[in-house]
Amino acid sequence: MHNDLVAALDIGGTKIAGALVDDGGRILLRAQRPTPAREDGETVMRAVEAVLAELAGSPLWPGVGSVGIGSAGPVDASAGTVSPVNVPGWRGYPLVERVRAAVGGLPVALVGDGVAMTAAEHWQGAARGHANALCMVVSTGVGGGLVLGGKLHTGPTGNAGHIGHISVDLDGDACPCGARGCVERIASGPNIARRALAGGWTPGPDGDASAAAVAASAHAGHPVAVASFERAAQALAAGIAATATLVEIEIAVIGGGVAGAGEVLFAPLRRALADYATLSFVRGLVVAPALTGTDAGLLGAAAAAPRPVGSRSAADRAAALGG
Repeated sequence: MHNDLVAALDIGGTKIAGALVDDGGRILLRAQRPTPAREDGETVMRAVEAVLAELAGSPLWPGVGSVGIGSAGPVDASAGTVSPVNVPGWRGYPLVERVRAAVGGLPVALVGDGVAMTAAEHWQGAARGHANALCMVVSTGVGGGLVLGGKLHTGPTGNAGHIGHISVDLDGDACPCGARGCVERIASGPNIARRALAGGWTPGPDGDASAAAVAASAHAGHPVAVASFERAAQALAAGIAATATLVEIEIAVIGGGVAGAGEVLFAPLRRALADYATLSFVRGLVVAPALTGTDAGLLGAAAAAPRPVGSRSAADRAAALGG
């Protein structure tokens, strides 16, 4: 059997998703487990291994030639380690080594979740055809990646474009990363919900206190819920404008669960961006929702996976990854 499939892992603070993906970017099989983010590192790894075991139990598995991982960061792609801010049990964790052992020695590649989403959006999403782009994941955390000059720009360790830890409020709340006033501390889903609750918003009868529930209230016009999303949008706008000023991006693509709020997020984001992106060379900056949806991490991880020479979509993947 030809090894024309890849196993993709998308690891975040809420869930660990896995898939078998073909050369055309079609997802043929899925598996998922909750991330035991507050547990020790080995407990988190067991959840990863459970996802891989489910995939490996498929009759499709013999066609898998490699594994790609998109993980919450920071990551060190060169060392194969991860230290996700929202998974404290993993600090310098040898994820590539452990995954390689779990899959019988198959080749494994690691990228940050923001880079994975960027690869997916540049390959077949909203950033396709754009030479200079910032793509962002706004979810449990806030990650990002850059396309510069038509190529993915990852930096030496794979963390370039990690916009979530740009400080946009110098005297703001302490962030788990150690800094203050980070974009993530203001705009991530848990922080949108935290701020709404602190402002007097109360969950409905079902007790759902998630950012999605805050978004539903904002759609209904609840002033505290609206204000929490407006604050998140302001933080995102400041970070996006700073990035655009530094490297002259032409589009900012936003995906992740928080982006599912739609215009509750995007309308105030565009208004705030007009206040921050004021120089002549950034005024034309476009903000767009991601098109690859919740599959962005998996598709980007698949794009990152090592591929056999001559694979029929190698050119597409090379373009996505800047090869």
